[in-house]
Amino acid sequence: MLPFTGEEISRRSFEAAVRLAKAENAIIMPAFLARVPMSLPLETALPVQCARGMPLLEAIEQRASWQGVPVDSRVGRGRSARDALRKLLEQEHFDRIIVSADEDPRAGLSYEDLRWLLERVPTEILILRPAPEDTGRISVQAVSGHF
Repeated sequence: MLPFTGEEISRRSFEAAVRLAKAENAIIMPAFLARVPMSLPLETALPVQCARGMPLLEAIEQRASWQGVPVDSRVGRGRSARDALRKLLEQEHFDRIIVSADEDPRAGLSYEDLRWLLERVPTEILILRPAPEDTGRISVQAVSGHF
């Protein structure tokens, strides 16, 4: 599983997921973690968030498929990114979670979320923190095609 919360992810995290999937004949499961405000029911449509996250989900699918890696995308919904991730983990089994430790907690999972993953989730977890000078990102704008 390759969870993300916004409009871009670390290029290094994506590349690691592709390399591991190829080596193990595995499927990449990108997972967009949508936050549902407390004032709304969990089932509420989230057009603004989906307008941000779904194009990246499609971009990841395109890039992975182009490299010959099967993709099975997910959307997790919760009151926070951690809650959405927890709900996904309760619904399905994942052999490995690959996540980027980003300097900007608004861009992905916070350090507290990463600590929660390490302490509570009984699966292999790969946390990548790109070097400060590595600003490579996968985003909708970085993908050629109709995006």
